[in-house]
Amino acid sequence: MSFWRALLRETGLTRSAKVESAEAAAPTAEEHLEERTVPVPERVPEPAVRVSTGAPQRSLPQRPAAAPPTPGMRAASLEQSLRSLVERLGTEHPDTITARNNLATKYAQMGRRQAAVQQFELALGEAAAVYGDDHPRTEIIRENLAWALEDAGRPADAAGQWETLLSQRENQFGPADEDTVEARMRLAVCYRRSGRVDAAVAHYARAIEDVTSTERREELRLGMSAAQSMAGRYEEAISQLRMVLAGRRRRLGKGHLDTLTVHHRLGRSYTQAGRADEAVEVLREAYRVALNSSGDPEVRRLTMRLRRDLAGAYNAAGRHREADALL
Repeated sequence: MSFWRALLRETGLTRSAKVESAEAAAPTAEEHLEERTVPVPERVPEPAVRVSTGAPQRSLPQRPAAAPPTPGMRAASLEQSLRSLVERLGTEHPDTITARNNLATKYAQMGRRQAAVQQFELALGEAAAVYGDDHPRTEIIRENLAWALEDAGRPADAAGQWETLLSQRENQFGPADEDTVEARMRLAVCYRRSGRVDAAVAHYARAIEDVTSTERREELRLGMSAAQSMAGRYEEAISQLRMVLAGRRRRLGKGHLDTLTVHHRLGRSYTQAGRADEAVEVLREAYRVALNSSGDPEVRRLTMRLRRDLAGAYNAAGRHREADALL
């Protein structure tokens, strides 16, 4: 992370946290956003109480603990703070911009996606006017907006924000910087979701070259395979999935849920490619491994899907009796 972005931790301007493995399924970002918090003061120990041997002491009634504020109450408080700042300082004051960003973050946490997008867009316009497009504060708000647009199901609009972020980060930090790679990956995801498959594949391929983390490289290969499958490039998708499967078997073991999920996807890709016999072989192996690892409820659910897809592969290969035995 750059010096400027580290410095902004002290300003109260919050930045969206990424969700989930972006590519394990159909990356959704299921993003989680963090808000500005107030440090909790340390508890001061109470003085020791001397116990009397005389008459019993009456204790004073305890005041009931106040109920914690609800998300709606927090949002209402942030709305009130923003209105007050707008009235006193105007819309383009740094404190107002920070307050609007944090209100939008709270809306995103509550699932109020459209309201979050609207406030992030206003905050971005105000930040760009005050600081300029390349300022770290503006960058943080732009990234928050990009995540909010993805969460709102607007990948094409989100792609526009990630394009700007990618260009800025490449110029400032170089192509291999962690934040640059992340922007490229999110841009590839948005391109894929909005149907720009060839552009998505190109950015996935570049990100795979630049990334340093093994786990992140696997995520990128999974995303690339999904884009290639959308384009009907099944052989290339199979190649990516085979590499990820080999890596996860070494790292996690063949019975791990994440490994089995890729194994299942590989079998389905063989089916899509019209390679029925190989699909049967891959899905049958995955099914057997899953049966022996079915203590996890998620693995049990995956086992049922594997059983269904294996039956379909048997039918595609003309092995109807074996398919009927599974169904």
